[in-house]
Amino acid sequence: YMEVLMVFWKKYKMIILFVLLVIAALICTCIRLWGPKPEAEPTNAGISNWGLSFQQEGKCPVTDASKEELLKYDAVFVGGEESNKIYLTFDAGYENGNTASILDTLKEKDVTAAFFLVGNYLESEPELVLRMKNEGHTVGNHTYSHPDMSTILSEDKFREELQKNEKLYYDITGEELDKFYRPPQGKYCADNLIMAKEMGYKTLFWSLAYVDWYQDDQPTREEAFSKLLPRVHGGAVILLHSTSSTNAQILPELIDKYRAMGYEFSDIKELF
Repeated sequence: YMEVLMVFWKKYKMIILFVLLVIAALICTCIRLWGPKPEAEPTNAGISNWGLSFQQEGKCPVTDASKEELLKYDAVFVGGEESNKIYLTFDAGYENGNTASILDTLKEKDVTAAFFLVGNYLESEPELVLRMKNEGHTVGNHTYSHPDMSTILSEDKFREELQKNEKLYYDITGEELDKFYRPPQGKYCADNLIMAKEMGYKTLFWSLAYVDWYQDDQPTREEAFSKLLPRVHGGAVILLHSTSSTNAQILPELIDKYRAMGYEFSDIKELF
């Protein structure tokens, strides 16, 4: 019997191997077409790091996304470029003694600003948060833990970052947090903007900023004005950090200089 099999194998070996290969290929094809499909992984396509390129003095900078593209997501970075209105905003990650002075100046100069707060600020500075609200400023959401939001693909985790701040603000003021969102470091992706919009938020980027956030390497008064004055433009959304001692010191003069240039400070709510 074994001898017969050996003879058969030697005579038809190539045919048998070919048939086996064809059967294996057919099985693989069937598995691909009708077998269970792995779950698609979420993607963060369209990741971007908000940046500005100032190419002409007194003009809106070139950005990596157009006004029209952002408006699809209820997102804005600049107002009417032909207007004389400008919008003052502050990002506040922690308190180092400058915010009270900034609030004093805003009250004295009759300027309404927007403060984008992280969770740590809301937890540690309830009195300043209450003062912002009581003095008519907008308090926006800068996320609870200041992560790179473009890496957060889960809608639940995204919501958690914003909803924690909403609860903290309500506990302090008894009112709802203003539904304005600013991505930490300007890092975002299209999915983030969609999630924010679905939560009822307007996303606010900026069209004027300078390096003011290094506490141990603060710009001089002259360095600050050399960036903030020639780069201002109609509809400018100005981003300053409330941790900056330079900003606190120059703010009264900066407001006066902008007004002398013909600009008028407006509320960010007008942008939407």
